[in-house]
Amino acid sequence: MNFNEEGIQSIKEQEFEKAAASFTKAIESDPSNPLGYINFGNLLASMNDAERAERFYQKALTLDEQAATAYYGLANLYFNAERYEEAAKLYDTSIRNGMSDADAFYMLGRSFEKMSKPKLSLPYYLRAVELNPDDHQIKLSYAINLATLELFKEAEPVLVEIIDNDPANADAHYNLGVLYAVSTSRKEDAVDHLKKAFTIQPEHEQARTIYNMIVMK
Repeated sequence: MNFNEEGIQSIKEQEFEKAAASFTKAIESDPSNPLGYINFGNLLASMNDAERAERFYQKALTLDEQAATAYYGLANLYFNAERYEEAAKLYDTSIRNGMSDADAFYMLGRSFEKMSKPKLSLPYYLRAVELNPDDHQIKLSYAINLATLELFKEAEPVLVEIIDNDPANADAHYNLGVLYAVSTSRKEDAVDHLKKAFTIQPEHEQARTIYNMIVMK
């Protein structure tokens, strides 16, 4: 097991000081290898030390300007800082440099969503679903994106599938209820799913409010 592997193992065991020591040794033993800097950046990012994490990712990119995971790490920092346009560019660059995880496509979709560009989000959410069809959060974001674009017929089966596999998913019930309320005459189904949403999650005030609006009509 090399220093980078030791550090990753220490993170899994939540021994962050040991992880930092291992990544420091990795950098000292091979200062031209960007991996040690990327791993140290990931560690710092997980500890909410964004300023130092950014420096480590930037250092990795001076060593390898095609280091996809460094671009991805930087993109996460900028996304969390609500710098969505910069984040989108970096997620895109990470993908162009070989990042093929569903999360990269998902986060690029989220960045465009935050920039109020849902049409640009759609292909990236779709690709994320294709890469990780079992991730309900990714699938839910895809369905919401479809509904935002008024592609209700396409959104409905996605939401139904989520609920079939995760009956306690309050957000899926809420969004399906809203979909039925705004795009169909299925009032009873809308009410049923909205009620399930705030029954599962009592603090879901949006579901309760829309439920009351429909019932009182």
